[in-house]
Amino acid sequence: DYLRTGAVARFSPVMDSVVDFAKRGGIVIGICNGFQILLESGLLPGAMLRNTNLHFICKYVYIKTENIKIPFTNLCKKNQILKIPIAHNEGNYYIDDDGLKSLEKNGQIVFRYCSPDGDVNKESNPNGALANIAGIINREGNALGMMPHPERSSEAELGSEDGFLILRSILKWLGSK
Repeated sequence: DYLRTGAVARFSPVMDSVVDFAKRGGIVIGICNGFQILLESGLLPGAMLRNTNLHFICKYVYIKTENIKIPFTNLCKKNQILKIPIAHNEGNYYIDDDGLKSLEKNGQIVFRYCSPDGDVNKESNPNGALANIAGIINREGNALGMMPHPERSSEAELGSEDGFLILRSILKWLGSK
């Protein structure tokens, strides 16, 4: 996008339907640029900034699963560490202090960047995201935005099967409805 990541895409005609679907309780997942679009559309709070190193980053990272009571992580264990790749230039999640407090209070932080051992620290934060945030959910629990790509880590041949847990969680939740 020429303005901000996701700023132009949010005006795509399909976004009215996506927002309406989410507001009616349908589950929506925005991965990478999709997360950025969900932020711009107002379905999720916050904004994306350029990576602190000002470079495109493409590599595997580790994320800690913090909320497992949602359609996207119901097969994960609390604090489970997942190895999932990222590929972005603007993945530095930001929200103001009140917004961060609200996310934490309401259990809306789903994933945080961490070390392979699960330590959430500056060294494990690939893009400068506030509070190591890699993924959040709306208050209703049906719209998830995440920068890592679970679809790119769904087979051992891809380097990790951890992303498949997220995809299978969605299928399990849909099957229970």
